[in-house]
Amino acid sequence: EVQLVESGGGTVQPGGSLRLSCAASGFLFSFSAMKWVRQVPGKGPEWVSTIDRGGGITDYADSVKGRFIISRDNAKSTLYLQMNSLKAEDTALYYCAQRWGNPVGRGTQVTVSS
Repeated sequence: EVQLVESGGGTVQPGGSLRLSCAASGFLFSFSAMKWVRQVPGKGPEWVSTIDRGGGITDYADSVKGRFIISRDNAKSTLYLQMNSLKAEDTALYYCAQRWGNPVGRGTQVTVSS
């Protein structure tokens, strides 16, 4: 059974930083490209970033490019999202997922507010 547990969210002021983590189990993490998506109430999920299985190829939504960095540690089966220069519009529930799959975890809430 695929399990993904997101953590690291919180409340931060505009311009601040957070680092999200996603602990994976139940599948061969090192063989799977991964992604982060986010969702706000009343809207559909928004893709944020993708990373290939080796960690060498990454892609970002225009809204976060230059501010967010996706990375992974295959030895720890963990995916990360370093979020810098946070804006109010980054406020959302953040999920990780396999690249071609849907989120299965509870997500972690990020709130950017002064």
